[in-house]
Amino acid sequence: MDDTVLAAVLAALLAGLGGLLVPRLVARVPEPDTEPDAEPAKVRYADLAARPGLGPRSALVAAVAGALVGLATGLDWPLLWLVPLVPVAVALSVIDWHTRLLPRVLVLPATGAAIVAVVAVGVAVGERDALVRALLAMVAVRSFYWLLWALRSGGIGFGDVRLAAPVGLVLGWVGWGAVVIGVWAGFLAFTVPALVVLALRRDRTLLKTSFPFGPFMVVGALVGLVWGTALAGRIWG
Repeated sequence: MDDTVLAAVLAALLAGLGGLLVPRLVARVPEPDTEPDAEPAKVRYADLAARPGLGPRSALVAAVAGALVGLATGLDWPLLWLVPLVPVAVALSVIDWHTRLLPRVLVLPATGAAIVAVVAVGVAVGERDALVRALLAMVAVRSFYWLLWALRSGGIGFGDVRLAAPVGLVLGWVGWGAVVIGVWAGFLAFTVPALVVLALRRDRTLLKTSFPFGPFMVVGALVGLVWGTALAGRIWG
């Protein structure tokens, strides 16, 4: 079996198995302190985790994403941090989609573990350039999202700022082209459907509605990882 195909199969299997654990991961997230009469009422994590079919659906999404990552990466070191991050990203997307929150108890440990893995691999195998680029990209992307949050631009929440750190880290290891395409694709994936819905419904109050951005950041990161370098090469030659 070709190494690339083997990487795709292994990544799909492991990420898919991790996806089956998404309901347990969601259920273990502590509830935030919120006003009891807040509108709209937040979906409880335990109720979200108990929804029928969440495990199989999460496993399927994680397996597909894992296979794409494996095809793009091959049997290479980045799989050490990418495969575990896939089910975590699925869990965060599910949570953010239903609650408009990205819990720090998931984002921060995942970011810390990814940083440790990237630094360890970068030092151990002598990939100093990729390591430095990954760390710089992490700071750059997080700083970009922090600026958007500080300016209250586009409804960016601070959870998105936290999530920007691992997004920048994993894309930075691949290359600056992947970083640019990954970030741009996240905004594109969010903006195009939103404009279509706005045009169809002709309801300008939607402009003041809060929408989850985390899932689109995840989609953008996947696009950057899988196709970012090739797309950047075509765009900028």
